Amino acid sequence: MSVTYKSQNQAVTKKRILVVDDHPIVRQGLALLINREPDLVACGEAEEATGAMHVLASARPDVLIVDISLNGPDGLDLLKNIRTTHPTLPVLILSMHEESIYAERALRAGANGYIMKQEATEKVLVAVRRILGGEIYVSDHIANKMLKHYITGSGTLRNSSIADLSDRELEVFRLIGEGHGTRQIAEELHLSIKTVESYQAHIKEKLSLRSARELMQHAIQWNMNEKTA
Repeated sequence: MSVTYKSQNQAVTKKRILVVDDHPIVRQGLALLINREPDLVACGEAEEATGAMHVLASARPDVLIVDISLNGPDGLDLLKNIRTTHPTLPVLILSMHEESIYAERALRAGANGYIMKQEATEKVLVAVRRILGGEIYVSDHIANKMLKHYITGSGTLRNSSIADLSDRELEVFRLIGEGHGTRQIAEELHLSIKTVESYQAHIKEKLSLRSARELMQHAIQWNMNEKTA
């Protein structure tokens, strides 16, 4: 549902945007950015997936901005849940993670766009308006890679062992890198400890790691590289 108001004898329809991010400063900053625009309004916010689904039901947004890294199930999990109840609702994924790893995954999961947090703030507004207009938004860099992939039929966007991980394995890997133990990951993702251990075993096999210690070191290093990229 959009908000309509009168301005200089002209009806202006504001598109409603729901922001989902685990950092209050990011949520507030995006809300301020959005609310300065004559045609947009921030209609709500949430810091994790469960809260987002509750707010989604009451706020009735026209578009969502969702961060990949949330407390508990990540933004891709949330996106997949949203697609079961709102298959056509525009969703823009916002992330600090390298786009060559996550952009393709996000689009496969049903996202309408992917933008890095390092991008200029004006690009967030450009991306929002693009997806509201029915387009897909990604950076020129990723768009060119996707086009090359489509033409040549080559594998994923990036030949990397990390790219071989499934969405859930990558989520577990990211949480390991953030210092979360097996039990904590199980609780956050609502999985059994055995299931998380199974994911860890698959990750070690795919990344050719010999021990849980190597897995933790590799995950921490990857997370640090992502944050400084």
